This record gives sequence, structure tokens and C-alpha cells, in this order.
Amino acid sequence: MREIVNMIVVLSLICAASGTLLVNLKQATRERIEQQVLVNVQGPALMAVLEGCDNDPIAERRTVGGVTVFPARREGRLVGVAFETFASGYSGDIGVMTGFDLGADRLIGIGVTTQTETPGVGTRIMKPAFLKQFRGHGLDAMALSSRDGDIDAVAGATFSSSGAVDAVRKALDVYRDIKPQIADLWPAS
Repeated sequence: MREIVNMIVVLSLICAASGTLLVNLKQATRERIEQQVLVNVQGPALMAVLEGCDNDPIAERRTVGGVTVFPARREGRLVGVAFETFASGYSGDIGVMTGFDLGADRLIGIGVTTQTETPGVGTRIMKPAFLKQFRGHGLDAMALSSRDGDIDAVAGATFSSSGAVDAVRKALDVYRDIKPQIADLWPAS
């Protein structure tokens, strides 16, 4: 009986020490992991969407209403913003970085940040043929052509295409909500 109690005490101490170590390790590496996600996951889509900006959108990012917003400046003037939204695709959530032109009140474009769609089928939403349809698109009537919109779905990947369009639609709603606050966050330099 004493051996069983000793074994339980030892195992409990090992579990407590392991849990404490893992919690501290996660807290110690949180900022580094966040920076890696920004640079390696969101960064490529962000730079594709905000191409031509002369600032560092990642360094100048701000959180507005729970959404991380990345500014685009040209010659010190704020010309656009981008942020990431998510919607369900065929195999899971699709993350889409959506850029907005503040002057024209139109989409600059989109980039897919994360997806778990079927390779060779759903992953085609990341190809330029699909993404270019969003460049310069207005802020109204965002829908697939099968739903009386003007965005053509990827053949064989309707759920993935719908997920991308739904994520952009969510971004449009967020943009409308935060647009009045944007100019105050990044004053002209």
C-alpha cells in the first residue's frame, strides 16, 4: 500500500513540474511565436495585398475592435489598410488577408493566409486566377456568380471558393465598422 502511495505522489510531482514547465515555456516564447506567425504566415499575403507601400505594416499594426489592422503608407500618407478574417471552407477555416484602398473605397486585393483545403482542388483558391477577381472590386455585392455575384468559383472547389468569399464579406463588414477610427490611428507623418 505504501508503494502505491509513493508512486502516486511521485507521478503527481512529475505531472505538476511538467505542467509548470510547459506553462512557463509557452509564456516565454509567446512573443517570438507571434512574430514568426506575422512574418511567415500573414506576411507574404500581407505584402502581396499591400504591394507598393513604403512602410512596414507589421511594425505599425494596431488592434481595433479585436482585429489586427495593418496600415499601408505611400510618401507618409495612409492609403490603405489590411486585416485577416476567417470563414469555413470544405476542410476547415480559410484565413484571408483583405486589403482596402481608403481613397477609392475599394478592395486592393486579397491573399490567402491559412487553409486546409484538398490539395490540387480547394488549394486553387490561392492561385492568381481566383485572387485577381478581387482587385479593385467594390464594397458591395460580393458573391459567387452562382449566387448572382461577379466572382467565379474555382471549378470543383465551390465550398473553398465560398469560404474565401465569405471571409472577404466578413472583412467588408469589419471595414465598415472600423473605417471612422482608421484615420485617427495613423495620422499623416
